[in-house]
Amino acid sequence: MKQIRVMVVDDSATVRKVLTQVLSAVPDIQVIATAPDPLFALDKMKRDWPDVLVLDVEMPRMDGITFLRRIMAERPTPVVICSTLTEAGAQTTLQALAAGAAGIVTKPRSDVSGYLVDASDDVISAVRAASRVNLSRLRSTPARTPLKPLHSAAVPALAARPLLGPNLQDALHETTDRVVAIGTSTGGTQALEEILVALPPTAPGIVVVQHMPEKFTAAFAARLNSLCAVEVREARPGDRVLNGRVLIAPGRQHMQLRRSGAQYHVDVAPGPPVNRHCPSVDVLFRSVAAVARNNALGMILTGMGDDGARGLLQMREAKADTIAQDEASCVVYGMPREAVQLGAARRVLGLEAMASAIIEFGRRH
Repeated sequence: MKQIRVMVVDDSATVRKVLTQVLSAVPDIQVIATAPDPLFALDKMKRDWPDVLVLDVEMPRMDGITFLRRIMAERPTPVVICSTLTEAGAQTTLQALAAGAAGIVTKPRSDVSGYLVDASDDVISAVRAASRVNLSRLRSTPARTPLKPLHSAAVPALAARPLLGPNLQDALHETTDRVVAIGTSTGGTQALEEILVALPPTAPGIVVVQHMPEKFTAAFAARLNSLCAVEVREARPGDRVLNGRVLIAPGRQHMQLRRSGAQYHVDVAPGPPVNRHCPSVDVLFRSVAAVARNNALGMILTGMGDDGARGLLQMREAKADTIAQDEASCVVYGMPREAVQLGAARRVLGLEAMASAIIEFGRRH
């Protein structure tokens, strides 16, 4: 068995020690070195280059973002960012993802040791996912000029109201509203940006599950909102799905589509992980299959694992249009591959064709 060779770069000796213990506990990962900052890391990497870097972002002498950009420019390497669970940490992590990082490992400001041990499965999964990325697709996102202020005023949420369950849908009158459901994981932040910046403000309403920790989804939505003609925001209970609006599921909360009369809304609430994820793509897709049926378009994008594949199949069986991203354009061809193998995807498209598919879907009568 070929081991994944990892280097841990973090100025905290405790973090370096705990991450080394967590990663070394599984047979397919080997920690070949640790370093307290990027300059020490560079010296070691010249002698023995790792398969994956686990990288802190706040370090002396050279910060993690600068180091990441240098690595991606000189010798692209999968990088997992080790970031604090704070608003500032979330903003910095988004810069790292835009610079080409493959994933996120979170850590609190206190009890780091206990937290990382408890989250060992997430740490190991992040490193394994990073080791499988398509390096030709792992790249810095081009700098874009914001269309709107980063902290533009959000449209007030509709008051939460009781939403009708799928079993009552047959009693409701017809609706012509359309909804696009998108699920993604590793590589999804860049993929979503490429799709959403290409959409006009008249695009059909979109609901998104991106596997991402809590506190990060709000910052991610705000960044996309500043770049896109459509409104992008973290979903709140009772938010209506409208043309020109993109709702992103909050970290650690499942999002489901509901219908009230002729209108679609989202239900957002904490729940147990499904396929090891909360939010889960399968949870969203299954609700869309039950509620929207042939008024829906499902898209499964780059990501490791199989979350969303069975839900996309349910959407197809409910007469929805379904699309999987092709292997060539994926950072990790995991979730789309599982969907294709299940027969869940009516079409397989490259990332560059996704925005056009959404626009075309919105024009159908």
